[in-house]
Amino acid sequence: MRAIRLHAFGSADLLRWDEVPDPAAGPGQVRIAVRAAGVHLVDAVIRRGCGQWVPLPDLPTTPGSEVAGVVDAVGAGVDPSWLGVRVVTQLGLASGGYAELAVREVGALHVVPPVLGFAAAVAMICTGSTALGVLDAAAFSPDDVVLVTGAAGGVGTLLVQGISRVGAFVVGLSGCAEKRRAVLRAGAAVAVDYRRDGWQGDVVAQLGGREVSAVLDGVGGEVGRGALDLLAPGGRLVMFGASSGELVRVSTADLFERSLTATVAVGPHVARRAGGLRALEARALGEAASGRLTPVVHTFLLGEAARAHAAMESRHTVGKVVLVPDAAPCG
Repeated sequence: MRAIRLHAFGSADLLRWDEVPDPAAGPGQVRIAVRAAGVHLVDAVIRRGCGQWVPLPDLPTTPGSEVAGVVDAVGAGVDPSWLGVRVVTQLGLASGGYAELAVREVGALHVVPPVLGFAAAVAMICTGSTALGVLDAAAFSPDDVVLVTGAAGGVGTLLVQGISRVGAFVVGLSGCAEKRRAVLRAGAAVAVDYRRDGWQGDVVAQLGGREVSAVLDGVGGEVGRGALDLLAPGGRLVMFGASSGELVRVSTADLFERSLTATVAVGPHVARRAGGLRALEARALGEAASGRLTPVVHTFLLGEAARAHAAMESRHTVGKVVLVPDAAPCG
């Protein structure tokens, strides 16, 4: 089979096609003919060799932690009725998703609902699960005024949809005009360009006297801090990432003098909820199948993985980045 391989840590152009042996499904496993592979910022972090937040794999490696496709082989002990079934799954970090074939334990699979394409399914299995976890942690009401950083990203567009669905007022921070239009289509009342000097004043002007009651931050750094500074006393900060490479700085003065609360909505504690991560994955797929949440997907061909990474890192993508095989439809 063909797979995208990384032989040395560094720039995006180090992601290149390789011919590698076809994987075989072991006991309790299936093999998946991949029709969509998700791309994460963490994939780029690993590619660059930045091991501060995540462990680095041995090289050479095939990146990719989530795939959707069709089961084309089963291992010992697996019911052959799985053959031909459309499935989606998380593989684990740098576990071979950027490839034409992947293997996974049968217990980790989810059947893709008939109404979902492969790209949408792979967008929901992790990115959608993250969005649901954040929405669960925040528990919004129609009275809330919510500021979302990175609102044009894969998680951000889903968060905007979920918040607007309960009737809350949503302000989305994003960059170019195309991204701001995507944020407004997702249901935000206001989309503000965070790259502009004085963007905080732009937010205040658009609020019309309202006060920000919650901030959802997946960016961190100066943008996250700027959003935190807009929180009204008694407001809440829900953190779910740091795409800037730096966590948002939260002080004891923020928490005590302004009576703010800060919550981290991702991490091992999610798996300790009722049903664990698997239940959250199933819910995310169900939300998409019902039409309550619609993932925004930006696709590249699998052979264009280097271009996909470069576009994502330069913030030229909208929504979830997904790779689709060069010779197969995305579904």
